[in-house]
Parts: sequence; structure tokens; C-alpha cells
Amino acid sequence: MSARAAPASPTDEDVLERLSRVLASQRGSLAAVARHEGLRAEEAIDCVQDALCTLLDLVQSGQVAAAADPAPVLVTIVRNAARNQRRRHFRARPHTELAESELADSELVLQEELLTRAEDVVRLRACVAELCEIQRAVVTLRLLEERPGENVAELLGVSQNHVAVLLYRAKSALRTCMSGPDT
Repeated sequence: MSARAAPASPTDEDVLERLSRVLASQRGSLAAVARHEGLRAEEAIDCVQDALCTLLDLVQSGQVAAAADPAPVLVTIVRNAARNQRRRHFRARPHTELAESELADSELVLQEELLTRAEDVVRLRACVAELCEIQRAVVTLRLLEERPGENVAELLGVSQNHVAVLLYRAKSALRTCMSGPDT
């Protein structure tokens, strides 16, 4: 007769008693571990129950010693089960669906505005990259670093008037690039 088919021995009853005591004394902290991993309250309770069943299976199969303290093993199983459950449901830490959340219209508008600005910055960088080297240098020095025209002219070895012309042409090219081909 195999160990699995054998009736419950006194050591199996001792293991069940120890697990019952551990579960009774630490069920709140076990549920807190699952909650900390991103599960909701009802999911955390299910996770603790599943972890207990897993631990019982491990003890019965001999993979975990019956004499060992079950508390640390149970905490590890709960943590891993919670992470696995969160991954299966494609959730990162506590998460609510956008439709379920109560975002105000102003917050949605702000998010849309921030996304639009980010897209504009990416588009502007691409447009600046299309400028010729001297125009890129003028845009960088005059607009981004806010250096005076005479300083830029000195750095580039051109006249102040040429810097002004280069900046005018660069701005015109950037406006055309940013507005797109359809306008």
C-alpha cells in the first residue's frame, strides 16, 4: 500500500492540528500578504485557502517534512499564489479598470492634454532632426539654451544677421513640419 492510500496516521492528524493552529493564528497576516501582492479581499481569502490545500498536498506527497514549521512555508506559498493569480489576470499591484474608476472629466481632459503634449514633443524632435546641421545648432543654442544672438554668432563663426536668418528659416521649416502635409 502506498503512503497516499494509507489511512490517516497520528502524524497526519498532528500535521492537521499544527496547520489549523497556524491558520487560526496567522490567517489575518496571510491574507495581508496576499493583499500586499495586489489581490482584493475576497481574492486574498481564496488565495490563503488554496495555499493551505497546496501545503497539505506537499506534506502528503512528502515534498515538505511533516515535522517542519508550516508557517514560513505557508507564507511563501500564499505570496507565490497571489503573484501567480495577479499575473493570470494581467494586473499590476492594486488596479481598477478605467471604466470602474471615478475619474472626473477634468482629470480625463488633463490626461488627454498631457498625451497630446507628449506626442507634440516627439514630433518636434523628429522635425528638428530633419533640419540641416547649422539650423539645428541655431535652434539648440538660441531657443533651447536661450543664448544671445551675438554669442551664437561667435560660437558658429557667422554674423548676427545670418543667425537671425537661419533661425527664421528653421522656425518656418518647423512650423511646416509640425502642421503636417495635409494643411
